[in-house]
Amino acid sequence: MAKEKVKEAPPAEGEGEEGEEGAAKKKLPLKIIIIAAVAAVLVLGGGGTAAFIFLKPKPDAEHAEKKGEHGKKKKEEKKGEKGKEDKGGPVITEGPDGVLFYTMPNIVVNMQTADGRPTFLKLKLTLEVPDQDTVDVLEPNMPRLQDMFQTFLRELRPEDLQGSQGSYQLRMEIQRRVNLVIAPSKVNAVLIEEMLIN
Repeated sequence: MAKEKVKEAPPAEGEGEEGEEGAAKKKLPLKIIIIAAVAAVLVLGGGGTAAFIFLKPKPDAEHAEKKGEHGKKKKEEKKGEKGKEDKGGPVITEGPDGVLFYTMPNIVVNMQTADGRPTFLKLKLTLEVPDQDTVDVLEPNMPRLQDMFQTFLRELRPEDLQGSQGSYQLRMEIQRRVNLVIAPSKVNAVLIEEMLIN
């Protein structure tokens, strides 16, 4: 048998293109990765810049100036002048015969009901205090007072506050509890400026 020379057939048109497409396909994901990385850097860089601008601490000069104003405000309140409400903070005003009125921030609690319906009580209280020393005792004890109000008022039912007798008992009980927290200092009276049950 004679050996036949086998000629290699030239590659078909589709096969040659496949080799070129394979190289192009390898380059394409690399381009996508680079574009995605650049986009991520831009997004993170923009977010970081925004955070730096909006969340940066205030300069010391502004902070010192505000601190000075706050100290000045406290001194004015201690003199018995009408204080401005400091974002829900207490307001101290001078009353007759040298007493001071200490208006507390609003108190809102969820009350117990027999049918389990959500009912809220909103109270605005003013404490009548005999002198500035009592105010100085009230301010550092405010977290204890707030805790006492929350635990006591949550146990009340709307029926407990009906009529003038309910309001009177509420005032007397709050005064007793406030005096326990700030003992040996005492408040003269508890005034209910606003009481809403919703």
